[in-house]
Amino acid sequence: MTVDERQDSLVTFKAFAIAEGIVLIVLGVLALIFPVVAASWTTGLIAVLFLVGGIVGWISNLARSSRMARWVCFWRLVVSTLFLVAGASMISNMKNPAEAAVQVATFALAIGIVFLAEGVVAFFTGLEHAKRSGSGWAIANGVITFILGLLIVTMKFWQLSWVLGVLVGISFLFSGIDLIAFSSTLHDDNQPPALT
Repeated sequence: MTVDERQDSLVTFKAFAIAEGIVLIVLGVLALIFPVVAASWTTGLIAVLFLVGGIVGWISNLARSSRMARWVCFWRLVVSTLFLVAGASMISNMKNPAEAAVQVATFALAIGIVFLAEGVVAFFTGLEHAKRSGSGWAIANGVITFILGLLIVTMKFWQLSWVLGVLVGISFLFSGIDLIAFSSTLHDDNQPPALT
């Protein structure tokens, strides 16, 4: 890679990282302003993804069925069916406010578990890059995301309908700041880091 290509690659990397950081900050602020809406939209988005994943799984498995063992095809179709049923069930339950609240609360617990894992990973990634300027933001992001996950999994069931949106907003906000701080420290003498 020539010096000019490397510099263009770095500029492109920085631009996309900063743009992603700005989008995360905007989404985080919106989630903080409208926490119940953010929680409902997050749950609805997951429902749609489950539904699409189930449909794509069925099509893919049927198209490849002649190349797979029958038991493999069968179990893949079972998993795709579970995705379809879960997605359709979540979407139909969103019409009833009481069932939607239960769904949001259940999903909030799952998000809490994900935040716990994400916090640990972000923290140790920040420690790994401790010599790089801006690594403190990655460490702070890891600690805050872990604490948010801990808060979610220890909350009362009725609190989860609004707090999920707030916690997701805070996580997005810090992730956006982390991305912008990290990418702004990259210079021409640094290789763009591998995206993980």
